[in-house]
Amino acid sequence: MSDFAKVDIEQMRQSAGDAALMLRSLAHQDRLLLLCQLSQGELCVSDLEVQLGIQQPNLSQQLGVLRREGLVATRREGKHIYYRIGDERVLSLLQTLYGLFCQSPEENGS
Repeated sequence: MSDFAKVDIEQMRQSAGDAALMLRSLAHQDRLLLLCQLSQGELCVSDLEVQLGIQQPNLSQQLGVLRREGLVATRREGKHIYYRIGDERVLSLLQTLYGLFCQSPEENGS
């Protein structure tokens, strides 16, 4: 009996749905840029705006999507809201994407 036959199809369906939701959230240039920047550490909205050049209200809209999907988390300090990666699986995906699309051939050993 193969390993595939042992897989619980309902669990696989749930996992596929979760993966599709996360990938849909990543499938937007500004959201992907935001997550890449946040993978380096926690930042407030004004820092993200300056570093990425994403203007309000688009920045807030994209952060809102990421927050609703649970991909980023926030904390408030005075009048500032700081964002950070909220799902560790995102970091793994970002590392893979970096290796596939951002590394030079020298960096990835090609």
